[in-house]
Amino acid sequence: MSENQQEVAVTQEATKESRDVLDQLMKPEVQQSLTVLVENLPKLTEMVTLMTDAYDVARSLATDPVFIGDMKSSMGEFVKPVTESAKGLASAAIEANDRVQTTDTGSVGLFGLLKMLKDPNVQKTLRFSQAFLDILNERQRESK
Repeated sequence: MSENQQEVAVTQEATKESRDVLDQLMKPEVQQSLTVLVENLPKLTEMVTLMTDAYDVARSLATDPVFIGDMKSSMGEFVKPVTESAKGLASAAIEANDRVQTTDTGSVGLFGLLKMLKDPNVQKTLRFSQAFLDILNERQRESK
């Protein structure tokens, strides 16, 4: 194919694309959309400017090593009490299991059970269990 033929083919393709664009622009719904866009250009410009500013701030924070270090430190301070509490509960559960395994295997009688009911931790656990079960019952009734 000669150079002139290639130029003609490129020109014809560009002309066809121009016609396609013009055909699209002649549609009433496209003209209406363009009118709405033109009317809202000031708002769109303001929105794009604000979004660009927000992007710039987010990008600068994401690449700032001081900010990243502060965030890690803050998250560590937030998570530390939760982690310590979970470790405390886990160690208490392990210790309780060890005690159960090493003590006598006698059964807990009625008087032993009554004595345990006086323990404030048992009372707190029973109140929590009752409230939890009440909430589950309420939700089950609501879902029916």
